[in-house]
Amino acid sequence: MAEIDGATLIARCLKRHGVEYAFGIVGIPVQNVAEAMLREGIRFIGMRHEQTAAYAAGAVGYLTGRPGVCLSVSGPGMTNALSGLGNARVNCWPMLLLSGANDSYQMSMGAFQEAPQLEAARPFVKYAARPDSAARLPYFIEQALRTSFYGRPGPAYLELTADVITARVEEDGLRLPPRVAEPPRSFADPASVEAALAALRSAEQPLVIVGKGAAYARAEDEVRRFIETTQLPFITSPMGKGMLPDDHPLSVAAARSQALQGADLICLIGARLNWIMHFGLPPRFREGVRVIQLDIQPEEVGMNVPTEVALVGDAKAVTGQLNAALAANPWQYPLETTWRTGLAQKGAANAASNEASMSDEAVPMGYYRALREIRDALPRDAMIVSEGASTMDIGRQVLNNYLPRHRLDAGTWGTMGVGPAFAIAAQVVNPGQRVVAVEGDSAFGFSGMEVEVACRHNLPIIFIVFNNDGVYGGQSELGPEHLSPGAFVPNARYEKVIEAFGGLGFYVETPAELAAALRQALDSGRPSLLNVIIGGPKSRGSRQFAWNAREAGAAPPAAGLAPVNNADGN
Repeated sequence: MAEIDGATLIARCLKRHGVEYAFGIVGIPVQNVAEAMLREGIRFIGMRHEQTAAYAAGAVGYLTGRPGVCLSVSGPGMTNALSGLGNARVNCWPMLLLSGANDSYQMSMGAFQEAPQLEAARPFVKYAARPDSAARLPYFIEQALRTSFYGRPGPAYLELTADVITARVEEDGLRLPPRVAEPPRSFADPASVEAALAALRSAEQPLVIVGKGAAYARAEDEVRRFIETTQLPFITSPMGKGMLPDDHPLSVAAARSQALQGADLICLIGARLNWIMHFGLPPRFREGVRVIQLDIQPEEVGMNVPTEVALVGDAKAVTGQLNAALAANPWQYPLETTWRTGLAQKGAANAASNEASMSDEAVPMGYYRALREIRDALPRDAMIVSEGASTMDIGRQVLNNYLPRHRLDAGTWGTMGVGPAFAIAAQVVNPGQRVVAVEGDSAFGFSGMEVEVACRHNLPIIFIVFNNDGVYGGQSELGPEHLSPGAFVPNARYEKVIEAFGGLGFYVETPAELAAALRQALDSGRPSLLNVIIGGPKSRGSRQFAWNAREAGAAPPAAGLAPVNNADGN
């Protein structure tokens, strides 16, 4: 009878359950697992750091709806990947981390890279286990994957001891669970659907907020039908951008602050009232704002602000229920109201203000001017990855998204260093799409070596680094008397990093140089890096609401009030 080793069995089970992509760094004892993945038809991308490998696996889970896999060695390899587990947990993305471990008989003996890996993983995952034998690998892999993307998605962890990886078992005696089916879509109570529509009909100044939970649920068709049937004004969360095109006539993103402050009722579709949405509290929101909340997890209902109507279920399924109820009993928010008119006027004023910044020809360039060149060069279906505080915040205003799941950024955890990993994941999953990663120089420094991965795998990603010499801007010269904690080497030549691996590098100082470099990078079909010199913090302009109330020495909020974030500056 034929035998199969643990490494091959792991890879075969992953493939059976729909895993197509894995990221990691090979070494003892997981080298054979990576090689088996390749034999079984799983695309394995060798990364330069386990942290970025884990970030990429989480992004694959979000982009595809089925878990991506990260493979790491034991001890420090596993702990390096913990940030990726945490990022996936907070963003509600499915992924599976597989980490090696010493032989079972060496446990508690001080084995090579022995570490309390299960204990370290548990706070960040939905499921964690150490398979006790190679024969039981199919059971544990099915459990981990199914748990990861059923219900509210999140990460899972399996610890693979060296003796389980190398063990051989008879194939005839194995029981392989069937492929995990697509998650069931749960529906809301029909009475709650009717209550939600009644609440909307009673509102004078309603606002819909669409989040990345709706994007993950593939609810774009249902959400668009709901918005266009009701004619309700809407905004999106940062990664909800593209659920409807940013240039949709019902979008009030240009008047975001006024919309949030003035709404007497908000309808959350896969969005959470966490720090990104200012906790739903004053001064960013109206005191006593009414809330309709659609979320897959019951425990999220009423978080920070009481919920008037709870729609617990899958965003695609429940928005479909809303649409069916509207078809049976049509309703539309009036086309002419002072609420709608006021938002339009504020949006036009903010757009005019931003246009002035985007037309400024000063050198070094400001954020808005540089982002305008990028905006004008990108195709409509470009996938945009963005990180870095000012770069990401202002980029959210200037760089439009027109398709769902075409924007990846620092997300709910505000994680820096995700950009190259997300860009690699996006390009691997969508080989025919243009992927552009727009990053601050600080953010790029976390994981910039991953550009080698893009070059090695011929991924035509365009990395754009906004270089202002520091975390919030640096110093024109470094001196021994005073060196700011956030200052970097002035005028660093980041483009040389990608040139070392055969990619295209560009050093850019003016709008004309940026436009020319973008054209060349887009036409080349090669991995490219544009090192864009921009001005310091003042070039981002003033904001009514700081990203965080403690930023730049601001006083903390009054008791009972949340710190506020105005990522759009209006």
